[in-house]
This record gives sequence, structure tokens and C-alpha cells, in this order.
Amino acid sequence: MSRGTFSLPLFNSFFPLKNPNPMQRDINPAGTFSISTSYFFFSKFSKAFSVIGLLCAANFIISCNSLYSEEVKKDIPAIKKDTTSKDSSVKKDSAITTAVPAVLDTALYNQKMIRLTNGDSSGRWPVKSVAYPDAGAILPFKRIVAYYGNLYSKRMGVLGEYPEAEMLQKLNAEVKKWEAADTTMAVQPALHYIAVTAQGYAGKDNKYRLRMPFKQIDSVLKMAAKINAIVFLDVQVALSNVQTEIPLLEKYLKMPQVHLGIDPEFSMKTGKKPGTVIGTMDATDINFAVNYLTKLVKDNNLPPKVFIVHRFTHAMVTNYKNIITTPQVQFVMDMDGWGAQSRKITTYKTFIAKEPVEFTGFKLFYKNDYREANSRMLTPQEVLKLKPQPVYIQYQ
Repeated sequence: MSRGTFSLPLFNSFFPLKNPNPMQRDINPAGTFSISTSYFFFSKFSKAFSVIGLLCAANFIISCNSLYSEEVKKDIPAIKKDTTSKDSSVKKDSAITTAVPAVLDTALYNQKMIRLTNGDSSGRWPVKSVAYPDAGAILPFKRIVAYYGNLYSKRMGVLGEYPEAEMLQKLNAEVKKWEAADTTMAVQPALHYIAVTAQGYAGKDNKYRLRMPFKQIDSVLKMAAKINAIVFLDVQVALSNVQTEIPLLEKYLKMPQVHLGIDPEFSMKTGKKPGTVIGTMDATDINFAVNYLTKLVKDNNLPPKVFIVHRFTHAMVTNYKNIITTPQVQFVMDMDGWGAQSRKITTYKTFIAKEPVEFTGFKLFYKNDYREANSRMLTPQEVLKLKPQPVYIQYQ
């Protein structure tokens, strides 16, 4: 990957900001590590520069999902202790009412899967070991186009950046673009809400993560129902773990329109503060989520769940060959990096296409994809040239 343009001095990247903007990370295949609120980077060949970068990074919250700084966190309303025990206020009629077919159309499934390979000749796609999904599966019959964010922050993504009506209007506009770019595949709108966010504040249990109150999740569900959208609940475990955090969302995951995402970038296995290093998850962590969702689907007679795992470096997901797939869970490895067009495409080819699990996703940034000189956000037509084609598209 190209390094892009780093025109601002390191000093100016940190010190002029009283309330620093969230920063983004990336690692390119050549071995250059870079973090940015204007991509402050340090090379493995420069120890002094690396030390300065790490010391500064330790005082900031870093995120491709735009984490809160401790100063920003003061603006977050206090969360009551009993939020995880209250029943959801969302009525049953808020759920998507689309009828679930009794039988999977395997012929159509096969046709769609072959088309998604987009002429790939590597032999990796479609993944031969994946069984047919249960009836009612969204993929590969529809492409999901999602808006990502958090209601407490305008900087974590487009979902929380605009008033509800404007946000939904923008999402519908993107859906129409994708429908026009690929007339062979229907588009399913989605709201991808960060339900557990990593943060720079340790909290009472020193886990560096903040669980959103259920009333906020209820609000997202109500928004989604207005446009027949599905909902993803995203989990950034920080110093906690998936075994603790995912079951707390069970009452929502039992809903047929609610799906799951996890972000290894903020899984801090070494005990370091989120933002100081890029986190990681192993196949064992991911398989816990797969097995958990599988049981939930079986026990509650639900259509298959879509499960998103974000990734933009090799080390973010270890032992990918050991990741299990089931007919009840549709697995998507989502290319989560930002930057120049060539960097994003290379990241997709290197860390997503070469390590197949089941389906692929691709993330587009309204702001960060423009940060470097001469960079811009890829168009739907350009993304559809990828091999294989992503079935999950996320806008931040």
C-alpha cells in the first residue's frame, strides 16, 4: 500500500487540539505503521519517532470508529446500573414483517454465490466448505447497505451525525445508488449501532468500555422500522471479552431483524489501553459468537443471523482457518480500513479476499477517505469490481 501524504508535522498533529479529533489506524503490507488524526505515523526504522508517537498516542483515544476522549466522555449522559435488566420498549410491530420463505432456493443461492466471485480465478471463492444457510437467509440474495455510528457522538459515524430524518434520507439515497450500480441484487438497508464502545476512561471495573443504555438501542430499532431496515449491534470489548458482552444483548439478538458485529481492533488482549495498539481476536473468540448466535437461532426459530467481523490488518484476526460456519449464521469479514483508494483495495485483497471464511464486506468513510491528498471515497461501481464482490457495505 502507498503511504499517502503526511504533510503535517508530528507536533501539529497533536498539540494544537484542546479536544482532539478521533484518530485512525492503518498498517500497510510493507510494514509501516500509521495512526492519524492526520495519520501520524512512525516507521519501524525510526526508534525515536516511534517512541514519540507512542507516548502521544497513550494520551489519546484512537479509533477507526472514532472513540471518545475522556473530555468528550463527560458529555455522555449517566447510564443507570439497571439498564441491562429492563425490558425493551420496542413494540412487536417495530420488527421487519417480511415473510420468511419455508424452503431455501438452493438453485438461486448457487447462482448468486457464483456471481459474487466476479470472475475470481483463485479457487478460494465461493468457499466450498460452507453449508447452505437456513431458509430466510439475507445473503447472498440481498446486498446490505448500512449506516454506522453511535447516538451519543457526531464523530463516530453518520448514524449519529445527523438528525434522524436527514440520516434516513441519506441512507435511502445510498441504497438507490447501489440498486442502480447492481440491478441483479436487491439492497437491504441497515443501521449499524455501536452498542458497546471502547473508550479512554477505565470505568469502575477498569474495562475501558462503555455499554449503551437500552433506551438508545430501542431508539435505533424504531428508526430502522421506519425504512424496513435491519439493525446490527456492534461490540468493542476493550479489556472485557465477547463471552461477557454479547450475552447482555440477548433480548435484542432474539429479534429477527437484529444482527451482530464485533471489532477486533478494540479487543485489548495484552491489557493495554484502547488506542495504544491495535487489538486482536482469535478464532476462539469469534467461534464463541458464532456458536452463541447459532443456539439463539435454533432455540427461537429465527432466520439466520448476519455476523460482521471488522478487519484491516492481518493480526486483527488470528487462525482464520479455524473459524466455524453454520447454517444459522452468515459470516462477513468486513474490510474496515480507510484512506486512499489504492490502500483500501490492497487491504481488501490482502486481508479479506486471501483469507476466505464465507462473505465479505467493505467500509466507506464520508470524511476519512478524503484525508489524504488526491484521495476520495470509492463509488459503488468501483467497489463492485472487487473479487469477490462485497455483500455488506458500511458507511461511516
